[in-house]
Amino acid sequence: MGSGQLVAVFGAYGHTGRFVVAELAARGFVPVPSGRNARALEELAGEHGLQGRVASVDDPASLDRALAGTVAVINCAGPFASTTGPVIEAALRARIPYLDVAAEIEANLDTFAHYRERARESAAVIVPAMAFFGGLGDLLATAAMGDWAEADEAHIAYALSSWHPTAGTRLSGAVSRERRGDHRLRYRGGRWERRTDAAPTLEWAFPEPVGRRPVIGEFTMADVVTVPQHLSISDVTTYMTAEAARDVVAPHTPAPAAADGSGRSDQTFLVDVVVRSGTAERRATASGQDIYAVTAPLVVEALDRVLTGRTRTAGVASAGEIFDAPDFLRALAPHIALGLHPEKGNA
Repeated sequence: MGSGQLVAVFGAYGHTGRFVVAELAARGFVPVPSGRNARALEELAGEHGLQGRVASVDDPASLDRALAGTVAVINCAGPFASTTGPVIEAALRARIPYLDVAAEIEANLDTFAHYRERARESAAVIVPAMAFFGGLGDLLATAAMGDWAEADEAHIAYALSSWHPTAGTRLSGAVSRERRGDHRLRYRGGRWERRTDAAPTLEWAFPEPVGRRPVIGEFTMADVVTVPQHLSISDVTTYMTAEAARDVVAPHTPAPAAADGSGRSDQTFLVDVVVRSGTAERRATASGQDIYAVTAPLVVEALDRVLTGRTRTAGVASAGEIFDAPDFLRALAPHIALGLHPEKGNA
């Protein structure tokens, strides 16, 4: 448990940030809410009896003040293309671990590219995409991989009952699209490809009770960044149920609405991960409620493991690289239902 340790949460008053603040407090940490919106910060801090610290990515000194005396920082403020670099720099100056919940693939790629060597040399810990997209799929792929040293393919399929995007999701998506222009990205043959054709529509046979559903293939998410960073897999592909893919881009889809006392929406999810090597196949699944809410136990469990030394490496690291993936997933049992399926075929 946190034992009263101070943890800075940048972007604490956003939709996901609020879940992270609540999860930190529940686990014995003292959240230090931070962000540039003084009014929203004051409101959130007042609700939880906390002390907020106003800070902006345009003002490094304000970030230093926000992180002063804290043991780590969790960045929940999108668009991450704008916030990741400045907050990582502040964490490096403060010599504390940095974690974020970024789902922007370009921001994730930037973090690995720009900070890998520097963080390794200073033994700093930087864990990007420690969220539903990026972290969970990476942990499941790592657990499914097991004792294989390499594999041919990893497929990560998402079945969402709906996808009501937050304002942050919409903004981050717009920034990603602006950076990519007319291209989309996919990972094939151990390298990134820029494509101008439309992503294919396929069918995916999810475990029951979801069953076979139409999906958008090559719906590239943060997992396609995190998995190849540490697993030797030539092709990594993510898929999204077609209905959810339509929801998230439709201009009139409403934001998530609370359906229970914790603030979770009634959205349900199932993540189905298949790893293949030759004719052999291994599978891992996770299901639960509300992709934004479940990000909080993911990133706070990661934080706790970093602070208690339950890590396998330092530097910039994906979830499955820095943590014991099966053990981490078991720790999430109160929040998600897990399944590890027997190997099929012959390696």
